[in-house]
Amino acid sequence: MNVKKKIGLSAATAILGISLIGGGSFAYFSDSEVTNNTFTAGTLDINLKSTDDSKKINLNIENMKPGDWKVHQISIYNGGSLEVKDVKLRADYTVTDANGDNGTEDFADHILVNIMKADTKEVIANWVPLSQLKDSNLVVANDLKTPTGNKYQTNHRQTLRVDFKFNDNGQDQNIFQGDQIDFKLSFEASQKDGELK
Repeated sequence: MNVKKKIGLSAATAILGISLIGGGSFAYFSDSEVTNNTFTAGTLDINLKSTDDSKKINLNIENMKPGDWKVHQISIYNGGSLEVKDVKLRADYTVTDANGDNGTEDFADHILVNIMKADTKEVIANWVPLSQLKDSNLVVANDLKTPTGNKYQTNHRQTLRVDFKFNDNGQDQNIFQGDQIDFKLSFEASQKDGELK
């Protein structure tokens, strides 16, 4: 074999080797898997129900005089998909002074509120003035489970007995004649702490 053929054959062999090395870097095994996932947030939903099975809670008291009181029962239900850690109660109110003669007196100081758990008789607020419940965060329910559809299930609700009384302090309370208190009770539920899923 002459030198030209040897050089040509060597060059061809070198080119073939380089092409195999270069081409070999792109030849590999592969495999892939895909997972399709979703994250869905649960719901926190409490419902209030009066003892007369109506959805509307009516705490109105008319034509009150010192010494009058009214008893209500309110059931708090967990209607969501998440367990409730606790439910806090906050009150807010405004007083309408009919005759403009209240001065520094707050009519809400004379309306006493008693709150207890109906099943255990645990007292949550022991005849405190409505004015003291303003912006307070009283815990009125704990550990409400999610509803299961079992009609006998009781661990997803808490029934409260709520009493309102116009306190007769034995003194002249004429300045409150015709006065009115508009108030609202707010129930705020908190979720249980996050956990490993």
